[in-house]
Amino acid sequence: MKILLTGGTGYIGSTVLNRLIAAGHHVTAVVRSEKSSLQVQDAGATGVIGDLYDAAWLASELAQHDAAIHTAAPDDGTASTLDDAVIDAVIDAFTGTSKPYVHTGGIWTYGNNSAIGETAPIAPAAISEWRTEREARLLQADVRATVIQPGIVYGRGEGLANVIRSSPQTDDGALTLIGSGDQHWVTVHVDDVADLFVLALDAKGGETFIAASGDNPTVRELAEAVSETVVEESVDASRERLGTGLADALLLDQQATGANARRVLGWSPTRPSLVDELRAGLGHTS
Repeated sequence: MKILLTGGTGYIGSTVLNRLIAAGHHVTAVVRSEKSSLQVQDAGATGVIGDLYDAAWLASELAQHDAAIHTAAPDDGTASTLDDAVIDAVIDAFTGTSKPYVHTGGIWTYGNNSAIGETAPIAPAAISEWRTEREARLLQADVRATVIQPGIVYGRGEGLANVIRSSPQTDDGALTLIGSGDQHWVTVHVDDVADLFVLALDAKGGETFIAASGDNPTVRELAEAVSETVVEESVDASRERLGTGLADALLLDQQATGANARRVLGWSPTRPSLVDELRAGLGHTS
């Protein structure tokens, strides 16, 4: 297939790009600069410089493709505006066709929940509230759209999980937890996420799939993988250190298995756990 990809130079998107190329697809990656265009070309894709916030331009590009995957995630406060434009363009270009579109969501949409499934109540952390209305609009459209809700993505030494590695230490060397550290995180390796995005191109559409390895460590377990000693932090202190929005999301107590993606799409996450990666990366031994 000829697939249009956003975010092709990003953490998740670049991994998805490599998987698509390996699967024999022809990928057009929307980029913002000549440097980024050369980067995706080196990976085997065609780079096209364009403005994802321009829905009309993007719709015209989409019309020339068989499918699309959206992984772009700006960190400048414009993520909701970007998703509005991308969804508008997808609805414009793909409505009434069988062309698949795969959209990136996030696990924080489900709030505190020890058994998150695709039909779990929506109770988003404030940092993720903007996602819910847009995802609902997309899934209710006459588009073959699939939403992937990744847990906290890790792997290759990158990802949000590095907030554990970068936590401050006390004078006696104890690593500072986020809150009490008793909260569980839904985790998934970036390579396993990329596998799921490619599989989702064959989904029937109108569905959401949670990308979760099934390993849901506590923050304390993660911190103890890199430090012999840890120390709790108050919620207020975590908010001051990380910002209220991010801290409140990382303080959520969440668990998920990703069983539906395994059953429906044949997904099989196989990469090392986050605890194992943290332990190996910093040479810590139990």
